[in-house]
Amino acid sequence: MKLSRFNGSHLGVVIGDEIADITKLIDADPAEWPPVSMTRLIAQFDDNKALIEKRLETTPRVKLSEARLETPVPWPNKVIAYPVNYHAHGREMQATYRAANQGFFLKPPSALSGASEPVLLPNVPGREVHHEAELAIIIGKKARSVKREDWADCVFGYACLLDMVVRGREERVFRKAYDTFCPVGPWIVTKDEIPNPHELNMKLWVNDELRQSANTRDLVLDIPGMIETASAVMTLYPGDIIATGTPEGVGPVTHGDIIKIDIDNIGVMSVDVKQSNDGYTEVFAEPYVPPIIKQK
Repeated sequence: MKLSRFNGSHLGVVIGDEIADITKLIDADPAEWPPVSMTRLIAQFDDNKALIEKRLETTPRVKLSEARLETPVPWPNKVIAYPVNYHAHGREMQATYRAANQGFFLKPPSALSGASEPVLLPNVPGREVHHEAELAIIIGKKARSVKREDWADCVFGYACLLDMVVRGREERVFRKAYDTFCPVGPWIVTKDEIPNPHELNMKLWVNDELRQSANTRDLVLDIPGMIETASAVMTLYPGDIIATGTPEGVGPVTHGDIIKIDIDNIGVMSVDVKQSNDGYTEVFAEPYVPPIIKQK
């Protein structure tokens, strides 16, 4: 099942080129604050799945092409991200560490945005903003100290994710925390529709230029390892998002670009890039020195 959030916090099931609006069916309130209807649906999905499937044929629908797709889980407890989780990306960025011995960092939920929202470039003269294509793992239940062999029990589904970053040497979270710096979507695909998440091809284009291409089999720390590591440190909750890390090929984007990410069995998410007048801070007053020199 493909679950979406659209048109002002409505919840839907994507069926072909339409979205079946299940908002009323599951008693969700688009106006609620905080916006936790999708988080609640994930936590209670086993209780609602049969009802949703039974009523889909008679549920009101809208055309997918006319819907404004929003980030599926706008209010997760946390977004967990693993840095340098592909060897080739580590080499290109001259990083001596890998996710397996470095651990994770957290992105703020306020950085989340959806497929129909642009990435807003902050006003940081002398700095580049780079794209990073990643797979998003959506957690489905409360869990702590998960063993590798039990990893799948914790997963609800998967989505496309872009981890945007102001390139530099300052604190990683600071450079990745801007609003719209974590597009997730275009929907969540439940795990039953992803037969093998360890063999997913992922590609990213900027305009018509293919920049990133990899497979999840190339991850340094695999999906079971990421879940085991994160849950060893903190409790995972329904709706939590794990970003798997990006492969080689990261690069700058500028105003007017279109970023497109495509992951097997999940779908395609395209987002516009627009320049913002906001975001200036003295932390980025100095140009990034030394310049990025990618290593092969």
